[in-house]
Amino acid sequence: MALTSRVRQFIYVDIILYRLEDNQFPRVYNVINEIKKDAQERMDKSVEALKSQINKVRTGRASPSLLDGIVVEYYGAPTPLNQVANVVAEDGRTLAITVFDRTLAPAVEKAIMASDLGLNPSSAGAIIRVPLPPLTEERRKDLIKVVRGDAEQGRVSVRNIRRDANDKIKALLKDKEISEDDERRSQDDIQKLTDMFIKKIDDALALKEAELMEF
Repeated sequence: MALTSRVRQFIYVDIILYRLEDNQFPRVYNVINEIKKDAQERMDKSVEALKSQINKVRTGRASPSLLDGIVVEYYGAPTPLNQVANVVAEDGRTLAITVFDRTLAPAVEKAIMASDLGLNPSSAGAIIRVPLPPLTEERRKDLIKVVRGDAEQGRVSVRNIRRDANDKIKALLKDKEISEDDERRSQDDIQKLTDMFIKKIDDALALKEAELMEF
């Protein structure tokens, strides 16, 4: 027997109410939001990792972040420099390091000289001064190539996270848990996140390049 349009309408409403009562729709959208949140957090970590990496590249200007990667042996344990000393820019070309434990000063000097920063610290009691020699134009260009490579790796990382998120969204569509419209909207949102974090990478690179070209 054919169903009237009114009967079909009641059946459709009953199905919708049943699915809402079963929390299927909220659960699916919570899953989508979790996918997007996870992608955002991972992209943010990728950008922060890039910034940390390029901050270690020496410019002609004194910046305490230049020594962020220095690790010192302290009571038998490798310890970041900023946990055993205070680092400040004394002027545009000199870093000043105040070591909390004066007996550690020789180890700090040794760690700085052993790094690939090309720096020669000099100690005066508890204070260690690190002069930054000016960079040659050729060296600046080489370092720009290095940071551009780091930035590209950051972009690749962000795009890989986008791919992972989109794959999860596609899996929901394949399992018929979301509609094609849901998939399209979700992928649009993920692309907006990707564009935002790629821009952050581009901005960080532009800033670093400007620092490297300062004379």
